[in-house]
Amino acid sequence: MSALLIGRFQPFHKGHLAVIKKILSEADELIIVVGSSQHRDAEDNPFSADVRAEMIRRVLEAEGISSVQIFKVPDIGDDNRYPGHVMEHVPSFDVVYSGNSLVQRLFGAAGKEVRKISLIKRDEYSGTEIRRRMAAGEEWKHLVPEAVVKYLNEIKGVERVKKFSSL
Repeated sequence: MSALLIGRFQPFHKGHLAVIKKILSEADELIIVVGSSQHRDAEDNPFSADVRAEMIRRVLEAEGISSVQIFKVPDIGDDNRYPGHVMEHVPSFDVVYSGNSLVQRLFGAAGKEVRKISLIKRDEYSGTEIRRRMAAGEEWKHLVPEAVVKYLNEIKGVERVKKFSSL
């Protein structure tokens, strides 16, 4: 079975990793969509799609996870056409995993099997919360995999978040 997971991954965190491991306990392969791929250089989207995909790639490599493909898909501003838009950009898949009710509804209406995922420690494992902590100079590194910490240090990720923060 092939599964699909869509996220913004701003940044990739331990909650994302737990979801990926859960999905791969049920699916043979996983397609990860880095959504909103056209967005970058903003408070809620400080990292480009290339940077987000690289975060994911490095974590998967560190974890020894190889049955995953990563695709970058831009938004189109039309919820009803979005599932078809995604399907045009990725290989075929059998099931969509999502904790997002809109994604669940849209892909269900498009005839795809949808499995709801439970988000883990959503108050902590949240891109918004992690970016807030980065911008405020608070501890955040324990919320992301070590490979993400190393990569964000390499690319001056905290400085990038602070640059676009309204704090």
